Amino acid sequence: MKHFKHYINGKFSEGSEKFETLNPANGKPWATFPAATEQESNLAIESAHDALYEGEWSKLNATQRGKLIHRLGDLIAKNASELGELETQDSGKLAVETRAQSSYVADYYYYYAGLADKIQGEVLPIDKPNMQVFTTREPIGVVVAIVPWNAQLFLSATKIAPALAAGNTIVVKASEQAPAALFKFAELVDECGFPPGVINIITGFADPCGKTLTTHPKVARIAFTGGTEVARHIVRNSAENFAHVSLELGGKSPMIIFEDCNIDGAVNGIIAGNFGASGQSCVAGSRVFIQRSIHSKVVELIKQRAKKIIVGNPLDSKTQVGPLATIHQVKRASKVINDSVKQGANLVFGGKPPSQLKEGWYFEPTLLDCTSQEFDCVKTELFAPVISVIAFNTEEEAIAMANDSDYGLGSGVFTENLARAHRVSAKIHSGIVWINTYRAISPISPFGGVKQSGGSREAGI
Repeated sequence: MKHFKHYINGKFSEGSEKFETLNPANGKPWATFPAATEQESNLAIESAHDALYEGEWSKLNATQRGKLIHRLGDLIAKNASELGELETQDSGKLAVETRAQSSYVADYYYYYAGLADKIQGEVLPIDKPNMQVFTTREPIGVVVAIVPWNAQLFLSATKIAPALAAGNTIVVKASEQAPAALFKFAELVDECGFPPGVINIITGFADPCGKTLTTHPKVARIAFTGGTEVARHIVRNSAENFAHVSLELGGKSPMIIFEDCNIDGAVNGIIAGNFGASGQSCVAGSRVFIQRSIHSKVVELIKQRAKKIIVGNPLDSKTQVGPLATIHQVKRASKVINDSVKQGANLVFGGKPPSQLKEGWYFEPTLLDCTSQEFDCVKTELFAPVISVIAFNTEEEAIAMANDSDYGLGSGVFTENLARAHRVSAKIHSGIVWINTYRAISPISPFGGVKQSGGSREAGI
C-alpha cells in the first residue's frame, strides 16, 4: 500500500494521525495519508506566514517568482502521466482524462508565470497642487486553498498559480477523499526549489483541519471549490478573521438544444458534457432541454450512444465511463432516480450499477425523460452519469426553464442561428455559456458562476 506525507515548511512529515483511502475501481484500500491535526494545520499557516514576511520568498522579485512558477509547470508536464494515474487510482476518473488534464494543468502555471512581472501599480494626478499618488499591488497574505476530489490538480492550479504570481504564500488542503495527486505535486514543488513555506500541502477532515484553516487570524484569503453547504460553513468561519473568500460551488447546468442545431454535434455535446468524468463535474449539463420537434429523435440518439458506452476499469484505455468516487454517490444516484421514476419520470436507459461489475462503485450511463422540473433528478446535483431531458416549445420557454434553478455555473446552447445564440446566451443566468460545445476551458478565460454556484472567478486576469 502506498503512503503519503504532508509537505509543510519545505519538509515532508508523517503526521500524528493517519487514514486510508479506497480505490473506487474495486472498493479496496490502496493508500494511507496523514490527517492534519489542529497543531499541524497551524504549523502550515505559520510556515506560510513566515515565508511571506520574513523568508527568502519575500526577497525574490517578480521575475524570479515567475521563473519558479514556469519551472513548476515544466515539472508538471514532465510528470503528467504519473500524476494522472495517481488521481485515477484515488478518484476513479478515467486515466485517459486524468493524464490529459494533468498535462494541460501545466499551461495554467505557464500563463501565471508570465503574469508575475506584469502586475503594476499606477501614478494618479490627484486634485491637489504639486502632488501625485503612487499605488502598488502587494501580496494579500497567506492564502488557503480548499479543493475537492474530482479534479484536484486542475482546481488547485487555478488557485496556486495566481496566488504565487501575486507574491502570496499558500496552504493547500487536499480533499481527504482523494488527495494522492496533490501529494505527488508536493514532491514537484520540493524539486522545483521554492523556498520553504511558500507552498504547503496537507489533508485532513473538516474538524480540526478545515476549521483551523478557515478561522486562523493569519489567513488573508480562502479559495474554496466544493459544495454549497460546506461553503456556508467556510463563510461563517471566515468572519473570525475577515478573510476574503472566493467560492466556486456546485451546479445543475442546463443545455438547450434548438431544432435548428447540428443534431450530431448536439448529441456529442450532451454525451461529453454528462458522461465525461463519469458525470462527476460541477459543470455537467445534466438538465437537457430539447425543442419538441426534435425531442424524440435526440432522445433516441442519446439512448443508442449510451448503450454503446463501455463502463469499467478507469486504467483501461478502452473504458469510457469509470466508477464513481464513493459508494455514497452510487446509493444517492440510485435513490434519486428511483424517487424520480415514482414521481413520473420515464427511465429510458440505465439507472443502476452494472451487473457485470462485481467490485467497485460503478453506475450505468442513465437517461431520464421528464415532464416536470419538480422531479428530483432535475433539481438535484448528482455527480453521476445521469441525464434528465425535458421537451420545450419556444425559445422563451427554454430560457425560463434553464433559469429555474438555484444554481448558475455552466450552460450550453446548441443552434446554427447566430442571432439566437447571442440572444439566448445573454438571457441565461449562469457564469459560463458554451455555444455549440461544452466543458471547454482555458487559463485565459475566467471560470465561475452566479447564484448558489458562487459569484467568484478563477483563471484569467
